[in-house]
Amino acid sequence: MLTSQRKQQILQVLKRDGQVVAKAMSDAFGVSEDTVRRDLRELAAEGLLQRVHGGALPSSPATADYAHRQAISADAKSAIARKAASLIQPGQVVILDGGTTCVAMARHLPATLKATVITHSPSVAVELMHHDNIDVVMIGGRLFKHSMVAVGASAIEAMAHIRADVFFMGVTGIHPTGGLSTGDHEEAHIKRALAARAAETVVLASNEKLNAASHYVIGEATMAHTVIVDADAPKAATHGLSALGIQVVRA
Repeated sequence: MLTSQRKQQILQVLKRDGQVVAKAMSDAFGVSEDTVRRDLRELAAEGLLQRVHGGALPSSPATADYAHRQAISADAKSAIARKAASLIQPGQVVILDGGTTCVAMARHLPATLKATVITHSPSVAVELMHHDNIDVVMIGGRLFKHSMVAVGASAIEAMAHIRADVFFMGVTGIHPTGGLSTGDHEEAHIKRALAARAAETVVLASNEKLNAASHYVIGEATMAHTVIVDADAPKAATHGLSALGIQVVRA
């Protein structure tokens, strides 16, 4: 079998099963695991998959810069953001992550809602500037321009003094076995620290993030109590999450 044919079959299995196991591919192709690993390395270099120990997962396209991410699944993100905004109860203390979906969520908060929003995203804070009934608490630190959020030791230290009702988390990938992931090391630390300061974590995930993975793991998929997905998200893409006991809410 030609290398190009092996790679095509690897991608077909990845699309069908949501993961590839190097040993299984080696047996199926009748080649060594080293040969399969080389195929996976080359496919990963093309951005077609995310290598993990023992195989690969689908890669997430949601690691582009902030401006480009605004154009990805814009309608779906707006619907997810609107649904997420409707879940906030009066008087709650909530944490809003950075990212385009959370900015849209801030935009959809009802004008009558009285709550406290804690965020490390200047973009979220600006959206809430004229929202008279919402107290905004900013977490400071070094500005990570790729995602327009504060990161670093000072941001994590500030989070240690927070007890929130719910954290609305943005991710670049969520996978039943690969967990929650993002494209930056420091962002992964920040998201993990924020989740630890909230009684409940809600993940906002448009279709391109489902069953996908990025380089840096935030935590197990079960770190999320709820995942809000697009109304037309394929059931096959959410079945693995539901099987873990995660509530899947369609926008």
